Amino acid sequence: MKNRRMPARRAALFGAAAAALMAVTLTPPPAIASPTPAPHPVSAVQAAHLATTLAAKLKGAAAGSYYDATTHRLVVNVLDDGSAATVREAGAVPKLVRNPQARLDADREALNAEAAIPGTAWADDPRVNQVVVTADPTVSDADMAKLTAVARSLGDAVTVRRTSAKFRPLIEGGDAIWGSTARCSLGFNVVRGGQPYFLTAGHCGNAVSSWSATQNGPQIAATAASTFPGHDYSLVRYTGVVDHPSAVNLYNGGTQSISKAADAITGEAVRRSGSTTGVHSGHVTGLNATVNYSEGQVNGLIQTDVCAEPGDSGGPLFDGATALGLTSGGSGDCTSGGETFYQPVPQALQAYGAQLG
Repeated sequence: MKNRRMPARRAALFGAAAAALMAVTLTPPPAIASPTPAPHPVSAVQAAHLATTLAAKLKGAAAGSYYDATTHRLVVNVLDDGSAATVREAGAVPKLVRNPQARLDADREALNAEAAIPGTAWADDPRVNQVVVTADPTVSDADMAKLTAVARSLGDAVTVRRTSAKFRPLIEGGDAIWGSTARCSLGFNVVRGGQPYFLTAGHCGNAVSSWSATQNGPQIAATAASTFPGHDYSLVRYTGVVDHPSAVNLYNGGTQSISKAADAITGEAVRRSGSTTGVHSGHVTGLNATVNYSEGQVNGLIQTDVCAEPGDSGGPLFDGATALGLTSGGSGDCTSGGETFYQPVPQALQAYGAQLG
């Protein structure tokens, strides 16, 4: 068999086609980007946990978060596009803002140092990315001018508003848990060292050492520890034989069992139970709140739009089976409305080495 030689023109065409085929074959296919997960609905308790996780991951690139109760999604304030992508990947909604958390923290410290005027309060509101300062009617014109000047010196990260009712701890002579001179509301039953106790407000524990279930009744409990001002929590030891379930009185013949404690999140729907006004509901409107009562300053509180009245102090703030706070104080009432502040329960449990139970 003879070897036939391919004509030069045909060989050139064959070589070009082979080269083209090789080029097509060896070139990798273009990469297809993975779709970013859509934000998914979560409960407020799940949102609070996710917010804590993302805050630790993003560090200084985040500036607070809040729960959108309409869409049931967590919204996280971020400072750059990279952090926004991280938030989306976690299933939350990013929101680009101007003020970093470090600035908000520094502004709150400046207010503490320069404007701790009785009748004022301030808290982070991540929905507007500002520290919101409130002054009640007891603040004089001179003090209001001072407060406004301090706020202006801090720039657009601080805003000031006035409320028509006085801030006060909600303590009064009455029913529920009784002392000789005052009444409050029981917060949550807890256990420490295998023994039963309950939590209530610190200003209640400061005022009362021996507690009864009825006015002028036999002692059922005694104050073991109490902190106010600074914080507002008290630990009370049961001394009498009395039931102490881990539950909240709903004042309608029913109860809400309590199985865990958690930090609140702005926007969360909550309920409060108290011996004066029963059960009322609303939303968390701010965190890290500072209130300057006439008795002293209290820090790190939960701020809400839930109403309360004297005698509701120490009562529980909760979301379903989750314990969130102890009623500290506020302004207004349950006829005209108002706002209230709560000592976070996890902080009180940690301070006393106690567990819900």
